[in-house]
Amino acid sequence: MTVMAAPRGDELPKRERELLRAIIQEFIATGDPVGSHAIAPRYDLSSATVRAVMADLEALGYLRKPHASAGRVPTDKGFRLYVDSLLRLRGPRQKERERIEQTLGPAPLSELMEETGKLLHELTHHAAVVIAPNPDRSIFKRIEFVRLRNDRLLAILVTHEGLVQNRLIQLDFPMGNSELEHATNFLNELLGELSLEQIHERLRIEREAEQALYDRLRQKALELARRAFPEAEVEPDVFVTGEASFLDEPSFAEDVETMRKLFAALAEKDRMLHILRRTIEGQGIKIFIGAESEFSDIAKVSLIAAPYTQGDRVLGTVAVIGPTRMNYGAVIPVVDYTAKAISRILSDAV
Repeated sequence: MTVMAAPRGDELPKRERELLRAIIQEFIATGDPVGSHAIAPRYDLSSATVRAVMADLEALGYLRKPHASAGRVPTDKGFRLYVDSLLRLRGPRQKERERIEQTLGPAPLSELMEETGKLLHELTHHAAVVIAPNPDRSIFKRIEFVRLRNDRLLAILVTHEGLVQNRLIQLDFPMGNSELEHATNFLNELLGELSLEQIHERLRIEREAEQALYDRLRQKALELARRAFPEAEVEPDVFVTGEASFLDEPSFAEDVETMRKLFAALAEKDRMLHILRRTIEGQGIKIFIGAESEFSDIAKVSLIAAPYTQGDRVLGTVAVIGPTRMNYGAVIPVVDYTAKAISRILSDAV
């Protein structure tokens, strides 16, 4: 027997595509399995005709029956076709655009990231994740030293993105205030406009050169830089907001084991970075449905993510995580517009 391959979404007949769109939109609105009686009157079709189309779409893997007597619900494959081919996207509503523009503005980077997560959660009613710029990829702008005690300094590192990091440095050699001022000026001139990776290479070259020059003051400055810019890999901060929104989805709230896995996954910084790495390394908005999101042990979860930039450089990601039946038509434009708003803020700050 020859098994025919399922047609691609764009090869489905127009009626099947229209009915599949209607079924998915009904399921998004209600969360309940969709029966033919809910769809047939909209298209002036008999319930029997709609049931036949539903059966065909089920056979093709776009719908499934949760149990024998119920209507149908979309599968991950059905949602993927809906997002890729059937969804008619518009921009955010005027009220949402105004809220984003009024809420997000120039601010210390950690505050901007945290405020972005809160805003995405409030606008979408889903969990929000914001990945801050990776310190390893940031371009260094300047360094300042604050003396706390004679033998202790605070190194303040500032990047072009507005990222500020503080490093405590314990001195085991004497260093006067004039020497510290000289070291600050020297390091800002030596290391300005370099990435962390480039800084480490520059310091390595300078230290090798200093071994032959015997310039004690420069040696002290380079030792301060070595301690201020440790070579251990630094992961970007991850801001997660609104995890409790999953309790508003009955299919999650009634499943304690799924909720436990979901909250554990959202709390794992390394996992969130791994899941969103593809967005950081790519361009444009990304939509991961079901197992595509790599929440493979948690069913019925989708993730919508968009990178934000500074000029041509991708710095980080904003994302919304919710049930697969989220309102994609409303959430996608908000995520996209928010990422672009952050990009404008960071680019203007340069």
